[in-house]
Amino acid sequence: MTTFNKHQIADLLVLTVLLALVLGYCWDAYNASSQVINLILVLPLTGLVFILCAIEFINQWRKRDQQAPELEPFATIVPVVSLFAAYVVTLPWLGFDVGTCLFIALFLWCHGERRWRWLLGYSLCFASLMTWFFSQMLPYPLPMLILPTEY
Repeated sequence: MTTFNKHQIADLLVLTVLLALVLGYCWDAYNASSQVINLILVLPLTGLVFILCAIEFINQWRKRDQQAPELEPFATIVPVVSLFAAYVVTLPWLGFDVGTCLFIALFLWCHGERRWRWLLGYSLCFASLMTWFFSQMLPYPLPMLILPTEY
């Protein structure tokens, strides 16, 4: 008899909840206004999430007899969660631009990256792109330390 291990059951439960939330949001958006302009982003993303969830359901079904993967020890997760909490708390003072750059660099450092060029280059590029993206997408200005508010 084929069975799922507890990690696979948890993964399937998360996938089911995610899919239900996305489908519920799509249904709510459709009920609010079925015009194309209202659904132009919602429908493709709903379809993408549905396809990705279906692929993962199939993958989990195929791997249902496998052993549970080894999880990272709790002690390795605490620094990353603490780092994220510090990132969120210090955003008003450091700004989104500097805070994101520092968070990415320290996150990579915590995961073993020691090449300074890679740390600086990746964190600067990623932070710059995310700062530009969110400053264009959000209807209100982000707190910035170095880059102009209207980046």
